[in-house]
Amino acid sequence: MTGSERRDKIIATMQENRMPVPGKELASFYNVSRQVIVQDIALMRAAGYDIISTNRGYILNSPKSVKRIFKVQHTDEQMEDELYSIVDLGGCVETVIVNHKVYGRMEAKLHITSRRLAWEFLEDIRSGKSSPLKNITSNYHYHEVHADSEETLDMIENMLREKGYLVED
Repeated sequence: MTGSERRDKIIATMQENRMPVPGKELASFYNVSRQVIVQDIALMRAAGYDIISTNRGYILNSPKSVKRIFKVQHTDEQMEDELYSIVDLGGCVETVIVNHKVYGRMEAKLHITSRRLAWEFLEDIRSGKSSPLKNITSNYHYHEVHADSEETLDMIENMLREKGYLVED
């Protein structure tokens, strides 16, 4: 496991726990030293996570969020509408995932929380730096979307369905 993967899992652990998560427990679980966990916490703080240190462990100081994975399909031209619609309803497009028949599952972190971030992502695509992952799977892909409540995710799901982007299996 890379350091980045470990830090992602530590964040997920803190998001799932209401009680402080002891650094000693994290070190033992990930088979690293306590100092590595301290360094991980410093890197996560530098990345923008508001982590509080207590005498009983670490707490992620952020609103509780929920997540859902949506299977979607749309054209390149519809990508802007899809992303803007999700963030306008209060969602964060955390990742894009494709399941390729040869290469298997591929996932990329996006963390698109606003129109500005969506626009920057779309500009990178339009500039030719790369092409969307969805293009290698006939436009089929998944988005892990985070939000503040199940109600927000329900609104996003309904919007995706109404616009014809949601793939219902």
